[in-house]
Amino acid sequence: MTVEVVDEFDSEHVSELVQLYDQYHWWDDRTSDTIRRMIEHTDVLVGLRDTRSKELVAAGRVLTDFVYYAKIYDVIVTETHRGDGLGKKLVTAIVGHPVLDSVSALTLDCRSGLIPFYEKCGFTQHEKRINFEERTEEIVPMVYRTE
Repeated sequence: MTVEVVDEFDSEHVSELVQLYDQYHWWDDRTSDTIRRMIEHTDVLVGLRDTRSKELVAAGRVLTDFVYYAKIYDVIVTETHRGDGLGKKLVTAIVGHPVLDSVSALTLDCRSGLIPFYEKCGFTQHEKRINFEERTEEIVPMVYRTE
């Protein structure tokens, strides 16, 4: 599959993002209204679009101060294309986004099972750990240093 990077989202893209989030139980609480507000208040939103079908097949977002920190959230690939390398393409597009060039460190929290994936994308484990009682898996902070 050939994909193109998309980094301009507005209210017209809400339904596409709802479809992505609906595929994973972690984001059961996402609605069109909350996703619309999320788009308005997200600093960087990056997606991958299948050039043939025009379907949005992956997305992730970043909240940042554009100087010291940027935190990556909601990295997701559509169910039918997980394992096809789109996750790495998406993360590469996010950490390489031009508006994040001056940021010292990009961070994210991931499930422990995704540590090898994010390490392949250039992240390293941070020494701090977070355990949420309502989650069955440990959340592992990861960092991608740009310096």
